[in-house]
Amino acid sequence: MGGDRVIGVITGQLKSKIDRVWDAFWSGGISNPLEVIEQITNLLFLRRLDELQTLAERKARVTGKGIEDPKFLPGQEHLRWSRFRNDDPETMYATVSREVFPFLQQYGAQAGGEDSTLAEHMRDVRFTIPTPALLSKVVDMLDDIPMDDRDTNGDLYEYMLGKIASAGTNGQFRTPRHIIAAMVAMMAPGPEDEICDPACGTAGFLVAASEHIRSEHPSALTNATQRAHFHRSMFHGFDFDSTMLRIGSMNMLLHGVEAPDIQYRDSLSEGASGDGSRYSLILANPPFAGSLDYEATAKDLQRVVKTKKTELLFLALFLKLLKPGGRAAVIVPDGVLFGSTKAHKALREALVEDQKLDGVVKLPSGVFKPYAGVSTAILLFTKTDSGGTDDVWFYDVRADGFSLDDKRNPIDDNDLPDAVTRWAERAGSERERARTEQSFCVPKDEIAAQGYDLSINRYKEIVFEEEEHRPPLEIIAEIEELGEEIATGIAELKGMLG
Repeated sequence: MGGDRVIGVITGQLKSKIDRVWDAFWSGGISNPLEVIEQITNLLFLRRLDELQTLAERKARVTGKGIEDPKFLPGQEHLRWSRFRNDDPETMYATVSREVFPFLQQYGAQAGGEDSTLAEHMRDVRFTIPTPALLSKVVDMLDDIPMDDRDTNGDLYEYMLGKIASAGTNGQFRTPRHIIAAMVAMMAPGPEDEICDPACGTAGFLVAASEHIRSEHPSALTNATQRAHFHRSMFHGFDFDSTMLRIGSMNMLLHGVEAPDIQYRDSLSEGASGDGSRYSLILANPPFAGSLDYEATAKDLQRVVKTKKTELLFLALFLKLLKPGGRAAVIVPDGVLFGSTKAHKALREALVEDQKLDGVVKLPSGVFKPYAGVSTAILLFTKTDSGGTDDVWFYDVRADGFSLDDKRNPIDDNDLPDAVTRWAERAGSERERARTEQSFCVPKDEIAAQGYDLSINRYKEIVFEEEEHRPPLEIIAEIEELGEEIATGIAELKGMLG
């Protein structure tokens, strides 16, 4: 499965160094893993600005012309990473806290050019590292990382992001990477796609899609037109949390996507859905935390589905954002599959009758532990606006390679690779499978007859082993015979006892 790489590129030594810095943050009073990653992200951005300035200086020396698009102006040399990293801890702390971060905020407000997306998100950046000793330790660690190696720095950032999930409290921002990898493999994004995640968080789906394209379509980075599309117009992510926007943008940058379109946007609000029919692929795990302010919700989404439930509104949004022929793989809570409200039924009917519902993959309820035990499924569909649902493919994932308790320890059983393989056969051999198997297809007419219920248990057949059927008289005769044997045995025992 493309993109499902284990963090193997970074060394154990580098991991332990990160762990030590993490411990230092904790002992320094910063226990929120999101805040730790935000501070590290800010410093990584400063290092990048310095590297871009160095490249521009080099180019100016070769051409004999002035520096193009300077990141630092005369008088700001001491704000560069390559300068303050050599200062003693007290001096470094004074420079970074009093001058470098105000410079970052101002840079964000005036952002333009290659770094505009990430730079813009620096406008409201905060410096919260509490001590000179901790800042010095973090700067030393980041200075050791070879930033020109995409695999190393991408994996390093993923390793740090993994700490969000292990801490639990902010884990809702991070879909398990092996689940994302399976969804990306099923959708098989290509170099022509325009990919969107309207609730992007740390940009995990967009990163995995970019890695899939690198591995499966290497020409996308050698053809000049496709390369420009890959770096500037292929990947789109929205979020309304400014910390997430910084982290997601940095995640993309460290995975080798130069200028992704990561924007501040409340995807469901009025005025935020102006990208109708724009994207060819949506990959998402939107928040489904209940209800929204009905008045603030986009009216065009309410026309599709009259509800306050976020999971239904996001599905309506996905249908709006997709081009005709565009496809989607999205995680939804189980209630979407069988909820009995008018809005639930109307949305499922629209997916089956007006669009092309391709598949439903049931996930085990423990995949989002330790921070959520909710049961979920992956919906796979194509926007047609003219129907086209034929047979819907169902797959029951029973194991995902990790224990389904709060510890989520690795185990041998993993159905996800099999699900990806069978998905590719959904129009062929999968149609021959019996309803007793782990995957099978169900005709559209049968789904319509069941009120558009999409829960796999509605269509699955369970085989009970039949017990041997014997005539009652035969059983009675056996009991009588056994009774006689017991009576004879008792009589013999009495005789022996005298």
